[in-house]
Amino acid sequence: MKKYVLALVLSVAPLLTLAAGEHSGGHTMDGNDMPGHSMEGHDMSSMSRVGKPGDPGKVDRTVEVVMNDSMRFEPALIEVQKGETIRFFVKNAGKIPHEMVIGSIDDLKAHAEEMRNMSDMKHAEPNMITLNGGQRGGLVWTFDQAGTVDFACLIPGHMEAGMMGKVNVN
Repeated sequence: MKKYVLALVLSVAPLLTLAAGEHSGGHTMDGNDMPGHSMEGHDMSSMSRVGKPGDPGKVDRTVEVVMNDSMRFEPALIEVQKGETIRFFVKNAGKIPHEMVIGSIDDLKAHAEEMRNMSDMKHAEPNMITLNGGQRGGLVWTFDQAGTVDFACLIPGHMEAGMMGKVNVN
């Protein structure tokens, strides 16, 4: 099975690279880069409903988010204003890897399922940050529509254990 997946990944990697344009993010699997992660099968309209990557030079405010090994985000509820660009200062206070992925609950659940099937997958997209224990990092996001935006840790088992949160966009 692993040989089949690796063959598939290697056969589509050049196509993904061409489709990626200038996008340098993506997923990596077991040392094989997959720049510009194919969004085939993802509902792209839901991405516009959750916002867009923010301009680091135009941040309205910073929100600290702590991830921990009790499978929780602190805070788990964040209030923002429509149009606000937030710099999330993310800290993994635990000993094991965690990540913060912004998206719709449906997309997060679908992506969590992909992660269970490809446990070597690592994230490198503008709406995601993965940190090892003790690491800190940042994520800049613009919330351009009112409503609720979800975030979760998609490492297998973490979301299912309750590692989720919400952003209320007023």
